[in-house]
Amino acid sequence: MSHKTMINIGPFHPLQEEAEFFQLYVDGERVVDVDVRISYNHRGIEKLDESKTFDQVPFVVERVCGICSASHPLAYVQAVEDIAHVQVPERALYLRTIVNELERIHSHLLWVGLAGHFLGYNTVFMWAWKYREPILDALEVATGSRVNYANCKIGGVRRDMTDEQLKEIDRLATESYGPVEMLTKAVIDDPVLHARLKNVGVLSKADARAYGATGPTGRGSGLPIDVRRDDPYAAYDRIDWQVHYEESGDVFAKAKVRLLETLEAVKIIQRAVRAIPGGEIDAKVQNIPPGEAVGHVEAPRGETFHYVRSDGSNYPVRHKVRAPSFNNIPTFKASCIGQEIADVAITLASVDPCYSCTERMCAAVDAESGRRMFDFAQLVKLSQEKTQRLRRQL
Repeated sequence: MSHKTMINIGPFHPLQEEAEFFQLYVDGERVVDVDVRISYNHRGIEKLDESKTFDQVPFVVERVCGICSASHPLAYVQAVEDIAHVQVPERALYLRTIVNELERIHSHLLWVGLAGHFLGYNTVFMWAWKYREPILDALEVATGSRVNYANCKIGGVRRDMTDEQLKEIDRLATESYGPVEMLTKAVIDDPVLHARLKNVGVLSKADARAYGATGPTGRGSGLPIDVRRDDPYAAYDRIDWQVHYEESGDVFAKAKVRLLETLEAVKIIQRAVRAIPGGEIDAKVQNIPPGEAVGHVEAPRGETFHYVRSDGSNYPVRHKVRAPSFNNIPTFKASCIGQEIADVAITLASVDPCYSCTERMCAAVDAESGRRMFDFAQLVKLSQEKTQRLRRQL
């Protein structure tokens, strides 16, 4: 007779960068069920945006995630531009594309390095992060910052790039292609990584579709979906490029997709820099009329979706954000069940989860009756009382 045991991962775990809590139910060494609990890091960004002007919101939403500082503002401004029927200048579209693809390389190489570290393959970690540094330099050349770019605005971009800046970005991106290609071949050809990652954490195409998996998580399971191609924005329909996907759905497939997308992003940057037209960079939008719209962008992790509603004032009435992790995290119910305990951590990491990206308020509910145990004021009071107790203890 089998005996089920519960194993906790989190809320704080060295493998996961943020607070999260996974309860694994195991039979021997095999996982038979998993309970995912998040919402340890809710920051109230959507509510905060209602007190910001339309032009201030991009500075807030680029802090939803440190690796999606270009994706979230772009999705937001595209929604507002739809409400205001704005025609964004061509040059601004190319500048947006360049920054977003630099961010994609930065994000994918960060993930590849961390994945190598998680597996005890620190050579991969050091290589990936070494080759990521020039890309961060290129972002600094393009925007003045390596993390929060503050360059996307309603109607265009805030700052232009000179010919010298564009040449430097082209040089840094081009010089990174060879090393990243070498890293890609090394990872794809490594028999140890094949043994460790193939047939591990498999997310079938049917499950990927059922859970609405997006980005490399979906493409690694045979879903050739990409907002850049399927609903073009910025300058993606003006440049020749291709979508990469794999059919196997395992952790190895997700790693391969990200590496191939990194090389593809370099090509997109090269073509965008060399084809960028002259002209204005800002449509100079003055007022936002009443209305509602959505904007979506292919962030490094997948589709980032922003809904904005305006009542004609200078502030959004409602701003709703759905980050790709909101879709990808639940796929753990399909990819972890049936795996060995030792494979769960890398399976969790394989979707590149951003827990704070998708945090929502959670309620304390009685498990048997389903009734809410505390209202907001009571939760605040409990928190304040706990703070006072801790202070006395210190």
